Amino acid sequence: MSPNIAKKQRFVGKTAIITGAGSGIGRATAIQMAREGANVALFDLVNERTSVLEQKLNKLRKNCALAIDVDTSDAGRMEEAVRRTIEHFGGLDIVFANAGINGAVGPIEELSVSDWERTMSVNLTGTFLTLKYSIPHLKERGKGSIIITSSINGNSRFASFGWSPYSTTKAGQVAFAKMAALELAKFKIRVNVICPGAISTNIDESTEFNEEVDTIVIPIEFPEGAQPLADGPGKPENVADLVSFLASDESIHITGAQIVIDGAESLLS
Repeated sequence: MSPNIAKKQRFVGKTAIITGAGSGIGRATAIQMAREGANVALFDLVNERTSVLEQKLNKLRKNCALAIDVDTSDAGRMEEAVRRTIEHFGGLDIVFANAGINGAVGPIEELSVSDWERTMSVNLTGTFLTLKYSIPHLKERGKGSIIITSSINGNSRFASFGWSPYSTTKAGQVAFAKMAALELAKFKIRVNVICPGAISTNIDESTEFNEEVDTIVIPIEFPEGAQPLADGPGKPENVADLVSFLASDESIHITGAQIVIDGAESLLS
C-alpha cells in the first residue's frame, strides 16, 4: 500500500461491510480501509480468521472492527449480520461483496447438480443477498459505494477448462453489477465490479477437481510468464488499492464499470 494513500484518511466516519474478509483480498482491503479511518464489519465463514483480524484492527484503532461468522449464501444469517453491523456502527456507506469459492472443476457431464448449485449459491446468491440486505441502509445515508469481486474467467478468459460453474457465476456478477448500477444511480449509490486475474490468496482451498478434467483440456502453449507486469500472481494489496479507490469519493463519477486487474494476463489467452 502506498504511504501517500494511507495519509489521505479517505474513510473517516464511514462504515464498510467486507465479505470474505478473513483472508486474501478481503483481508487486505479491510486493513487498508481501517488504516484510512473506516469502521469495518468483517463477514467470513471461518470465524477464527475474522477474530484474529478483528483483534489486529482494534489494536490499530479502538473499536473499528466487528467480526461476524456468516455464510453469505444463507439469507437469514446475512440479514442478521447486516442488522448487527448497523446496530454496532450506526450506519453503512460501503459494501465490498468479495466472498466466493472456486467450487467443483470438471467436465460438464461429470459435475453433479449439487456441485453446480453450491457454486451458484455462494458466488451468485451470496452476492445478491449481500446487496439485498445492505441497500436499504445505503439509501438511508443518501449515497454509497458497492464493489463486487468477479474475475477475468467468464468475462475475458474462457480457457480455464472445467471451470464452467465458476466462470458462469463470474459472468453473472458482472451483469448483476451493471443492472444494479442503473437501478441505484438515482439514489447516488455507485456499483462497480472488479475482475482480478491470478492473485495470491487461499481461494484454491475451495477448489474440488474432478479427475476427468484432463479429458477436456485443449493443449495451449502460453508465452513465458503468465503476467507481463509481474513475475507471478498479483498481491491482495494490489486489489485492495483498487477497491479502496472505488469505495472513496475520488471515484464519485464511476459507476457500472467493469475493471480488469490482472497485469495483462487475460491479453495472453
